[in-house]
Amino acid sequence: MPAARFAEQLNVQIGNELAAHNQYLACAVHYDALTMPQMAAFFYGQALEEREHALMMVKYLLDTDAAVTIPGVEAPISSFDDVVAPVALALAQEKKVTEQINGLLRIAREESDYASEQFMQWFIKEQVEEIATMSDLLTVVTRSKDDVNDIEEYVAREQGGAGSDPTAPPVAGA
Repeated sequence: MPAARFAEQLNVQIGNELAAHNQYLACAVHYDALTMPQMAAFFYGQALEEREHALMMVKYLLDTDAAVTIPGVEAPISSFDDVVAPVALALAQEKKVTEQINGLLRIAREESDYASEQFMQWFIKEQVEEIATMSDLLTVVTRSKDDVNDIEEYVAREQGGAGSDPTAPPVAGA
């Protein structure tokens, strides 16, 4: 069973991941309304990925006989001034999630909870990838904000599905 402090904070993180899911969904809808199908698809995919992260955490807690609490989340920001704002928000969100994930790893270490520390390693790697992806996308969207076709071409070329990660933790319900 994970350390109580870790399990409590992982339950909080489940809510954070579900909030990120909702935020990415709002970003996707924004781009869908602008008839930017590549950006919409990218953010719909990001939303599903965040939901999957939450379910990985649920599965870990279930597998370790820890209580699972699904917290409520605040409504996402759903109105954006331009094509850049959702990506800027997404990058800020990924940086915040990175701090949260690092905090979970810190708790696991402080509690000598080695299984939970090992579980968090995949999320550390994932956050490096997420920040790099959003940083690059923000650069492109900022540079091409007046030519959405350039943005769409970039996303189609660079963000094509990489496939599943065999090292990812299992997902609840899968």
